[in-house]
Amino acid sequence: MSDREELRSTLETLSTERVDPAFADLDLLSTLDQVALMTEQGIVAAQAVAAERESIARAIDGIVARLHRGGRLVYIGAGTAGRMGVLDASEIPPTFGTDPSLVVGVLAGGEHALRNAVENAEDDPEAGAVAASELGPDDAIIGISASGRTPYVAGALRTARDRGAFTVSLACNRDSEISHGVDVAIEVVVGPEVVAGSTRLKAGTAQKLVLNAISTVAMVQSGKVYGNLIGRRAVDQ
Repeated sequence: MSDREELRSTLETLSTERVDPAFADLDLLSTLDQVALMTEQGIVAAQAVAAERESIARAIDGIVARLHRGGRLVYIGAGTAGRMGVLDASEIPPTFGTDPSLVVGVLAGGEHALRNAVENAEDDPEAGAVAASELGPDDAIIGISASGRTPYVAGALRTARDRGAFTVSLACNRDSEISHGVDVAIEVVVGPEVVAGSTRLKAGTAQKLVLNAISTVAMVQSGKVYGNLIGRRAVDQ
């Protein structure tokens, strides 16, 4: 079996990459029906996230413990998944008044990859290892990959684990490669996309919902919210 055939065989086992016959007539539907289908699948994404609330909570507890020790939270990913991490990280300082170094998003291919495809960046585990090489026991890292098999992310998580960091995987397939050996595995199984293989859809929605929950609750538990309003609680009053 050639490398290409082996890759195709592997991808066919992943629910995120499958072609769902239920969506086969997408291009023939009315605009209203197309929108209805998209919104219905958005609900599927939210339900998949809700089903993982216990693992999300465990991840938050581990992350908050590291933040309270002066550590950082690092998101790392490639393509849409990596951009979700960068987006969430970039919103934390203006929302909660934190230092930009507290929550950081790392994207395979660097800043250029935010708006452009960077060939083979996601397939480089050594680059992922380098990106995680400065993490330590006080830090937490979330590796994000819709398929759960992105080599860049896998390399980063292995290195982070070896350096003693708290490791979390966020994938959209069950028993994913990046989930092996991490402290907490979050697997939001959203199923096939309306447009086959386009994981910026349900998978991207699910990733954003998970990151929203993790970063927001982490900031609440770090004293950045009073009641449900942004502002530090006066702990010594």
